[in-house]
Amino acid sequence: MLIGVPKEIKAQEFRVGMTPAGVRELVAAGHRVLVETGCGDAIGLSDESYRAAGAGTADTGEQVFAEAEMIVKVKEPQAHECRQLRPGQILFTYLHLAADPEQASLLLDSGATCIAYETITSPQGGLPLLAPMSLIAGRLSVQAGAHHLEIHQGGNGTLLGGVPGVQPGKVLVLGGGVVGSSAIRVALGMGAEVTVLDRSVTRLGQLDEQYAGRLRTIYSTAAAIDECAQESDLIIGAVLIPGASAPKLISRSQVTQFKPGTVMVDVAIDQGGCFETSKPTTHAEPTYQVANVVHYCVANMPGAVAKTATMALTNATLPYIMQLAQGDVASALLADTHFGAGLNVYDGQFTHAAVAAALGEPYVPVVEALNKPMQLKTA
Repeated sequence: MLIGVPKEIKAQEFRVGMTPAGVRELVAAGHRVLVETGCGDAIGLSDESYRAAGAGTADTGEQVFAEAEMIVKVKEPQAHECRQLRPGQILFTYLHLAADPEQASLLLDSGATCIAYETITSPQGGLPLLAPMSLIAGRLSVQAGAHHLEIHQGGNGTLLGGVPGVQPGKVLVLGGGVVGSSAIRVALGMGAEVTVLDRSVTRLGQLDEQYAGRLRTIYSTAAAIDECAQESDLIIGAVLIPGASAPKLISRSQVTQFKPGTVMVDVAIDQGGCFETSKPTTHAEPTYQVANVVHYCVANMPGAVAKTATMALTNATLPYIMQLAQGDVASALLADTHFGAGLNVYDGQFTHAAVAAALGEPYVPVVEALNKPMQLKTA
């Protein structure tokens, strides 16, 4: 199979869909890889390193899309890229369709087979291709929050770790999953006073045992969120419902009651955000204020550490790319229901229940969709 790796065109996105090491593994397995020139320049992955690994290079992204049978990316395709996809072509990347109806519509029209990293599951109940970026985003959320708590960034001037004789900053983490646990680790490491809210008593117990009483764990209710948020300096939204829009845990009216200079970091912004006042921002302009509360809602947080993120992503995605590259995509997805859960769009249909529900569109189960002959569209 010919696998294409275009350069990311979303603003301030420097990650790459595959490293030269990943290319080398695919070439050794008998596949061909075509990468767009300059795709890894920003993170020290030169065109020569890709060629040395066995890849061919293309001068433009258009050439990559035109020639490749499978496109491997990082971020969701932009409108220009969606229009280059064709029936039967495989797109393997993060999609986050629940919060992006325009992209969803374009992918339906393309006829492409669109597999989302973020909805592939594991037998243990995890999200193995989302986990690397969640780990990074969770750690970055505290780093970014601490920076924006500085008074010249609009924050209330609190040092999270405090100093002897001065109380440390208070951090509230909403959700104890991969993002939340990573945020907790960094916040506690900085010396902050940390509270986590979650609806899984089991998960709260695990975190309590892990941190031996250093972490305050509270069952998540609307009342608990309201009470804890009002006393916090930094609030991190770390909730996720795979494929679906993120639940709104903090309302606009609540935000108006927070301390001036409170910082809110919404890691769920790719799925629509978990604060009612959230809207996507970029690394160029990462924050805005509502009622004197700083909002950090960068939609591609791991892009800030693109080198680390690219390597971590390739480590996770390569085994799945190998399976898809064998050619019989339907068999690969039907043989493994966890892999099959990644299929979001197939032959002009939504094949993930949560995605379809979030967009208010019909849903066709993966098994039903893949067992039907693909429709051939005429001009």
